[in-house]
Amino acid sequence: MYQRIFVPIDGSSASEAALAEAIRFSKTLGAVLRLAHVYESLRHTSTEGLIDLTERLKEEGKFLLAEAQRRCAESGVEADTVLVDAAGRRIAAALVEEATRWGAELIIMGTHGRHGFEHLILGSVAEGVVRRAAAPVLLIRAR
Repeated sequence: MYQRIFVPIDGSSASEAALAEAIRFSKTLGAVLRLAHVYESLRHTSTEGLIDLTERLKEEGKFLLAEAQRRCAESGVEADTVLVDAAGRRIAAALVEEATRWGAELIIMGTHGRHGFEHLILGSVAEGVVRRAAAPVLLIRAR
C-alpha cells in the first residue's frame, strides 16, 4: 500500500493532528515519512534600512521539523525532513513539487476548515495541494 508518506508541517494544531495521523499510518503500514516545511523569504524596508527575516523563518522551520521528527522517533517511526524555500511560488505548489520529487504515495496534511470570507481572504494551502497533487491527499482537521 502506501510506503512513502509526505507530511507538511507548519506548527499549527491542524499540522500536529496530521502528524499524529501520519504516525499511526506509518506504524500500521510500515511506511517512511517525509516531514516538510516551506518558508518564504521575508524582507522589509524600514527607516532603519532593510530588515531580512528570512534566516529567522528558516531557523523556526528547522525547529518545527526537528520537533516533529523527535515525535516520530519516540513513536518508533522512521522520518526524514526537508526545509523547502518557496522561492516565489505558492506554498501549495512548493509542497506538491517536493512531494512529487520525493515520490510520495500519500500526502497527509492538516486543514483549518476555513470557509466563506475567511477562506476567500486567507486562501487554503490544503485546497491548493489537493488541486495540484497526483498522489492521494488525506486532510485532517484541527482538534
